[in-house]
Amino acid sequence: MQNQVKKVVAVHDLSGVGHVSLMAVIPVLSSMGFQVCPLPTAVLSAHTQYPTYSFLDLTDEMKRIIENWEKMNVHFDTFYTGYLGSPQQAQIVEEFILKFRGENDMVVVDPVLGDNGHLYKGITEEMVTEMKKLIHLADVITPNLTELYYLLDMPYQEHITDAELKQALKTLSDRGPAIVIATSVPVSGDPRSTSVYAYNRFGDRYWKVTCPYLPAHYPGTGDTFTSVITGALMQGDSLPIALDRATQFILQGIRATFGYEYNNLEGIMLEKVLHNLDMPIQISSYELVE
Repeated sequence: MQNQVKKVVAVHDLSGVGHVSLMAVIPVLSSMGFQVCPLPTAVLSAHTQYPTYSFLDLTDEMKRIIENWEKMNVHFDTFYTGYLGSPQQAQIVEEFILKFRGENDMVVVDPVLGDNGHLYKGITEEMVTEMKKLIHLADVITPNLTELYYLLDMPYQEHITDAELKQALKTLSDRGPAIVIATSVPVSGDPRSTSVYAYNRFGDRYWKVTCPYLPAHYPGTGDTFTSVITGALMQGDSLPIALDRATQFILQGIRATFGYEYNNLEGIMLEKVLHNLDMPIQISSYELVE
């Protein structure tokens, strides 16, 4: 009797405080019925948006973990990468995927580079260059609008037309990933809404999900969103249903958290909504973008 639970190797950092990175990835994908095998890039006391935190770089340990997995002949069904601490870590991950990937394995890359038109603290242009290489290996990528522009070497602009966005998604897809999902896309003339756009090269179709925008910032929602997308695709959901499932879950998490007197830096209260991942889609809100 073989273990039929699919394995996801999650290449993310581990923060002791805050529902981000592995502290979001593991509970979400475990709740969806998958075994999460962490390949931690760093250990932090708390994520980097806190005013103070400790940071342990695990670059050398990543190599040792991978070497031991190779000796054990471990097989993974999905490779899922998020925050990478250095260009060297990106190179380690590229080599790891090329060595371990099977013919039917899925690679999901969340290209964590920046937001609101700027790179995150500690992210360099060299890191952007390595991320462009890494997405060549991906089946699915989930950049926000800022990261989309950096990956395409285009100047950031806050507003973008459907035609421009469709072209940008297709251009990125032509570089490797069959599915490109752009998050945090503003809705023209409606500051109370935000959109997620996606392109699937198989079928050459574009999809959009629009949801209400709540005026609160919770770190880790991007990690949670991509984790739900990953789990949904692994369990056989179509791309538009995966988009619906992920956006609805994030919205449920934000709404469950929003009413509390609560430090937003801790992220959404995942524990209050994880059970919703077992529920069918409530209302399909995806649109086909012509």
